[in-house]
Amino acid sequence: MLVSLRHVARSMALLATTALVGPVPGAFAQDPVAPAASNDPVARPWSDPKLPAAARAEMLLSAMTLEEKLALVYTWFPPMAKDPAAPTDMIPSAGQQPAIPRLGIPALRETDASLGVANQVEQRKGDTATALPSGLALAATFDPKLAYDSGAMIGSEARAKRFNVMLAGGINLTRDPWGGRNFEYLGEDPLLAGTMAGESIKGIQSNHIVSTIKHFALNAQETGRFVSDGKIGEAAFRESDLLAFELAIERGKPGSVMCAYMSVNGDFACENAFLLNTVLKQDWAYPGWVMSDWGAVHSTVRAARNGLDQQSGGELDTHFFFRADLKKAVESGELPMARLDDMARRILNGMFATGVMDAPVVEAPQPIDNAKNAEVAQRAAEAAIVLLKNEKNLLPLAKSAKRIVLIGGHADVGVLSGGGSSQVRSNGGAPVEIPLKNGPAASFARMTWHASSPLAAIRALAPKARVDFVDGSDPDAAAAAARNADLAIVWATQWTSEAEDPENIDLQGNQNAVIAAVAAANPKTAVVLNTGGPVLMPWLDKVPAVLAAWYPGQRGGEAVARVLFGEVNPSGRLPITFPASLDQAPRPSVPGFEQIKASPDRGTDARAIKPFVIDYKEGSDVGYRWYARQGHRPTFPFGYGLSYTRFAYANLKVEGGAALTVSFDVTNRGKREGADVPQLYVTPATGSRPLRLAGFERVTLKPGETRRVTLIAEPRIVADYDTAQPGWHLAAGTYRVAIARDAGQPVLTGAADLQERRLAP
Repeated sequence: MLVSLRHVARSMALLATTALVGPVPGAFAQDPVAPAASNDPVARPWSDPKLPAAARAEMLLSAMTLEEKLALVYTWFPPMAKDPAAPTDMIPSAGQQPAIPRLGIPALRETDASLGVANQVEQRKGDTATALPSGLALAATFDPKLAYDSGAMIGSEARAKRFNVMLAGGINLTRDPWGGRNFEYLGEDPLLAGTMAGESIKGIQSNHIVSTIKHFALNAQETGRFVSDGKIGEAAFRESDLLAFELAIERGKPGSVMCAYMSVNGDFACENAFLLNTVLKQDWAYPGWVMSDWGAVHSTVRAARNGLDQQSGGELDTHFFFRADLKKAVESGELPMARLDDMARRILNGMFATGVMDAPVVEAPQPIDNAKNAEVAQRAAEAAIVLLKNEKNLLPLAKSAKRIVLIGGHADVGVLSGGGSSQVRSNGGAPVEIPLKNGPAASFARMTWHASSPLAAIRALAPKARVDFVDGSDPDAAAAAARNADLAIVWATQWTSEAEDPENIDLQGNQNAVIAAVAAANPKTAVVLNTGGPVLMPWLDKVPAVLAAWYPGQRGGEAVARVLFGEVNPSGRLPITFPASLDQAPRPSVPGFEQIKASPDRGTDARAIKPFVIDYKEGSDVGYRWYARQGHRPTFPFGYGLSYTRFAYANLKVEGGAALTVSFDVTNRGKREGADVPQLYVTPATGSRPLRLAGFERVTLKPGETRRVTLIAEPRIVADYDTAQPGWHLAAGTYRVAIARDAGQPVLTGAADLQERRLAP
């Protein structure tokens, strides 16, 4: 059943209480920092960092005029802001809210995105930054500490470049393997995505800047994102996408939530009372502000009443909804002043809670340790690489190899990255950059390679070998070059981007033919997948070694080379299922794609597409849960990944009662140090639903070392959401547990009885 009228009533009740009057329902804890020198605690009592953020926001709000409150709820998009009222100190970026010097409120300068300080089409000439691997790559590390470190690094660069809001925290679950923006997000599991996003956000905000979390919620495809309407039942929604957001918000405490473009159950996400008022602000007591995505606002009073606090990048909307129209609505009483106060209060709370108010950015660019930051990007890339296949231990390569051939993918000069608002112009430049001729992404995306040459990295690690490069345009020429080599490496690429979905998950062009030809010519062939997500592999049985390198960022070439030669033991695990065919996926074809394909400009005018509905029939059984429910056997399951060493699990102990706790031994049985990721899966003994990932831990062990690992199952993963309660209901009974290498490979199994437990929404 879809969201019912009961939620409309709950939302109206919220409007009459917390959303319209009184202070924010909570405040994020934040380590105090020294107040700026210009702050006077007597004249400005809100400048005292010892006070709670909510109290400070309330004091500052009481000193604001109507015009100052209105200034907070609209941000300008610098490339298009020609209005005389626009701030005069804007720099080319994602957006800016003007400063209010009278009250000591700094400007909010916003930058994309989760992978670094973006500069997509070089709005800021010559401005480069450290480019992290893709979000999906970060998720493949299963390493919350690395997520924090990566976030802290890009947050420090944002601050040094005068930005204090990062439009980061992309967390939408991967529901379809072909999603154009899958590479930005953190995979298909709510516990993994929520954990990793929360730590990344926490790292970014350690720099006393704001991180968003986005795109709230169900932004699962790019095709028709302005006009599509996702349909899903409330319980299923709460157990999947919303749970990922809930876990990340609890862990990372982002200053702002960004709502999405599309509609959810009939209402635009940025004016969806159920999402913004009922779930976010009432059930989760979220104290920060909701900003719109750029071009996602459709109304003034309705949007404000239903929970939108700030129109962001307003020049990309069809109208300036939160400027003169909002002022008129407040002055006429159509929108209560209490609601405008709540909008401003939430923005101030986010600024106080994250330290933006107490530690304003310096108004001149600051020095950045690019070499140190590049090491963080390389460490993330190395930990993210997943060894998918390694027959006869072809890898790691012996440094005694005399001749190596590297084929395809522009691997002589760099590594491919994903397109869209997350595109970082990395330090070192872009050796290959291909503009788009048409389509929704043409105005702000290019096919871009980071200057991290796999060829140079391989030559550096094998200085005595002859290492040749062949461009891979001709299968016969590639096969001829590979025939007499000690090893052939095919560098396979698949480009994906925000605003567009690929039609399928095949490798583009003639790459499958090249791989098949090279494998036939040389039995010692390895394939490196430089892709945004899963791809089909019709050649898999003929290739002994395969690595998933994702979009590995600005040190990707070095990272892959180090894994190939055994300088790094691969430890990545798949955060997303690799299906054997698209027929296994919930939607074998992209909803709305035929409209795009048939339009003369391939959908460049994204709002002109006819609206359509997407039925998320899998409900909460996203990704590996769907494959298990349907009895499909994918090519590679969620959580899968090989190593150059061997790990064993033993001595399982399962405890029930009020909580589910498991402990077990992990032993490195091989001859190399390596990292393993044991995974805890739980399902009711009745078999009423598929297994769910309820815990995991990344463990690094030396040869022969054993460590005892204890995992406590996240109760909301084990429970079901009860809309009648409403809230989480963990039914009393017996639950089966498995300590597994991946979602399809249990090693230790057991069971425990749990007591009934009920949790608030």
